[in-house]
Amino acid sequence: MTVAEAPSQLMSVETALERILAAVPGSTPPEEIAIADALWRVPSHPVVATVSLPPWDNSAMDGYAIRAAEVAEATESDPVRLHVIGDAPPGAAATAAVSAGTAVRIATGAPLPAGADAVVPVELTTPIDAAGHLGHRGRDATGPLPAACLVHSSVPAGGSIRRGGSDIVAGQTIAPAGRALTPSSVALAAGAGVSTVEVHRRPLIGVLATGDELRSPGQPLGPAGIPDANGPGLRALVRAAGGEVVDLGIVGDHLEDVTRRLRHGLERGVDALIVSGGVSVGPFDVIKLAFESIGRLDLWRVAVQPGKPFAFGTAEEANGRTRALLFGLPGNPVSTAVTFELFVRPAIRRLGGHERLNRPPDRAVLLEDVSKSHGRRAFLRVVVERDADGAPRRDREGRIPVRLAGGALGQGSHVLSALAVADALAVIPEAADDLAAGSGVELRWLDGPDAGQA
Repeated sequence: MTVAEAPSQLMSVETALERILAAVPGSTPPEEIAIADALWRVPSHPVVATVSLPPWDNSAMDGYAIRAAEVAEATESDPVRLHVIGDAPPGAAATAAVSAGTAVRIATGAPLPAGADAVVPVELTTPIDAAGHLGHRGRDATGPLPAACLVHSSVPAGGSIRRGGSDIVAGQTIAPAGRALTPSSVALAAGAGVSTVEVHRRPLIGVLATGDELRSPGQPLGPAGIPDANGPGLRALVRAAGGEVVDLGIVGDHLEDVTRRLRHGLERGVDALIVSGGVSVGPFDVIKLAFESIGRLDLWRVAVQPGKPFAFGTAEEANGRTRALLFGLPGNPVSTAVTFELFVRPAIRRLGGHERLNRPPDRAVLLEDVSKSHGRRAFLRVVVERDADGAPRRDREGRIPVRLAGGALGQGSHVLSALAVADALAVIPEAADDLAAGSGVELRWLDGPDAGQA
């Protein structure tokens, strides 16, 4: 271990993240969009109902709007007869008012007619036609309007009625600022009369992959080329974090070319630039110099495994205000993904106005022995144990059993196949070089069916 690699010379995960988040200039400005387009967008202000829900008293059942007191003594053997004086269809106000001895046939969701204080479900009634013939008990409420009906049971006042404002009251906050709108919150806002919502603009993130060896997926590799996984992978991670991508392509390991591509990103007005590769100490690692040519380098090398050669800086305006965040990620694809999860994703979420920057922590128990480098916090790619329905299992202590992803391929920072099948990251503290099977660890879910968009 060289002096430069000594753990004491490496920045802790917490310090690095604290410095990164302190450099975020604030959330992106708001923009107004249609509620129908607002899925997973982040409100810049609380979303407030413009109408009550329901807007008025309405029926919860198909049946008859009545006065409850008039059927208080109704029984199967001694039903109460009511004269049916009209219909109350959905989408229209009832034209008939309920008075003594009368009922109005009503559909589910229709406004309650004046004078009624209850709805008797149709299955508790028997229709009677104009000639006095009884219809079928419990029939559906379709067909010609009956002349009368028999009510075979009492119903309480308010029975089968949805009161206006019982769900939402106009002026009530229905979605807080800072939390992405889910499908159900979009439906609630629309149901509460909200047509447009103010949300933070999606952060604009430039993504650049570096390396003379990189080729776009599908291109001939030649004698020494490899397909670029980092560019497509980072663009997908940015979108999953709520950002909008500016694809800066692939560039070779040449300072002038890298700097030119980064300046192009700044000209596009990006909020952050992410570069993969070229941040270590090799002869072709030029990212630190490129950052210093367009801004400044604030930190380099973090006590993390994988991903130690992580760099962060800022490009600033003439007045000293941060113009864009600069992230230099390692070239190995697993290191790229892990450092994105730890440091870039929270910054994108802060730019996007999210209240919650990190995923909620979970707990796991190791199913096998693990080891790592001394003095660095390891984030091991793991697969969780699941039941027959695919749900994560938990032991009696609420911990999820996990095993290392990749099997015999190991946890190398180049093993993309292990990353692809991983459900989560198991966190091994700096002080623990080895942990035995049965040890409890912190679990950090990755994007997938268990992670969600929050």
